[in-house]
Amino acid sequence: MERVRDLRLLPKAHLHLHFTGSMRPGTLLELADKYGVHLPEALTGGEPPQLRATDERGWFRFQRLYDIARSCLREPEDIRRLVLEAAEEDVRDGSGWLEIQVDPTSYAPRLGGLIPALEVILDAVESASRETGLGMRVLVAANRMKHPLDARTLARLAVRYADRGIVGFGLSNDERRGMARDFDRAFAIAREGGLLAAPHGGELTGPASVRDCLDDLRAARIGHGVRAAEDPRLLRRLAERGVTCEVCPASNVALGVYDKPEDVPLRTLFEAGVPMALGADDPLLFGARLAAQYEIARVHHGFTDEELAELARQSVRGSAAPEDVRAKLLSGVDDWLAAP
Repeated sequence: MERVRDLRLLPKAHLHLHFTGSMRPGTLLELADKYGVHLPEALTGGEPPQLRATDERGWFRFQRLYDIARSCLREPEDIRRLVLEAAEEDVRDGSGWLEIQVDPTSYAPRLGGLIPALEVILDAVESASRETGLGMRVLVAANRMKHPLDARTLARLAVRYADRGIVGFGLSNDERRGMARDFDRAFAIAREGGLLAAPHGGELTGPASVRDCLDDLRAARIGHGVRAAEDPRLLRRLAERGVTCEVCPASNVALGVYDKPEDVPLRTLFEAGVPMALGADDPLLFGARLAAQYEIARVHHGFTDEELAELARQSVRGSAAPEDVRAKLLSGVDDWLAAP
């Protein structure tokens, strides 16, 4: 009988993790108690909340829970704790490189403004990386629900702080609001400043959303992208261009994009040659961190250890990690496979 290798020991990169959503549930409870924030039962029950974000009411409920959790992050020490614990969780799951995604405008009111908030976050990332040994960088994300001019401001700020650990620029929140083309200038600013373009697309809406990210925003990576599986021509385009899709299987099921883990089109994307980087998205709300995403591929999609190793390689290749970090992680993947 073939030995089952421990997926937590498989070196990998984590490219899709949201800031507040990375919080440990126990930390949320402690911070809520500290600040007198009343948490709804969906955030205290010990089980992931029942969500179905494919309709707008469901997405609003998801966002509301996220906003309540974010309201518990009020001081620099809270930010430092969250980032350090996110790094510790990633190291435990075999991650050697993490790109954590954040919209600093969401934290600015409590941290003294936009620039102070971003500097607190970047300092926390630098400290956590040093303390844990995890390669860690930041992807600044604009919000589709806000005005495109706000996105341009964020893009300029992200470029300004590129030498402090910002490697990419994203676009998150409900794809059904805000056309990708409305944010084209913000992404042009980011790309011209040397940042990787990684907008969300192909999660709540279909393949057209992914095409818009490619055509209008010149995306190098796509956050989610799973709905591209519905369009064979689009799959070929992603494969030919080597555009990595940051696929989050547990999140896709928790939000009702797919009914069951086996419905997430991991095999379709993989066999079409589309690079993937499995991600946890918001483990605070979905209950599954990085290694669990690989476990879904193994258990529900029949991925062999050789195929899981290739998924890990794809995550590393799709990252903004320096060449020496990539080489170390890729060598580690080979060692994981070769171990007796």
